Amino acid sequence: MADNRNFKKGPPAPEGEQVIRVRIPKKEEREVLAIVESLLGANHLKLRCMDGVVRLGRIPGSMKKKIWIHEGDVVIAVPWDFQDEKADIIWKYTRPQVDWLDKKGFLRK
Repeated sequence: MADNRNFKKGPPAPEGEQVIRVRIPKKEEREVLAIVESLLGANHLKLRCMDGVVRLGRIPGSMKKKIWIHEGDVVIAVPWDFQDEKADIIWKYTRPQVDWLDKKGFLRK
């Protein structure tokens, strides 16, 4: 039986730089970056989207107990087809991912 404790999965990252995988919003699926402004209760949030619209966001049941969302978090929201002022949240970014998005210019209008 092989001992996998010393198995490396690739070259180490350069010093001072981390390898970060970041999900980018897909324009063809109407996804948009948004910042959580306030929590409204009952799984609803006030979102300031990068397209300049303030929307009422909803945390779907599949994310409700798995991911905790707070004020100031950066998320991906999908506006509803029939009501553009409302959106569903589908993704939440971690702090290193937000730093990468800011460095690459995705969080600027």
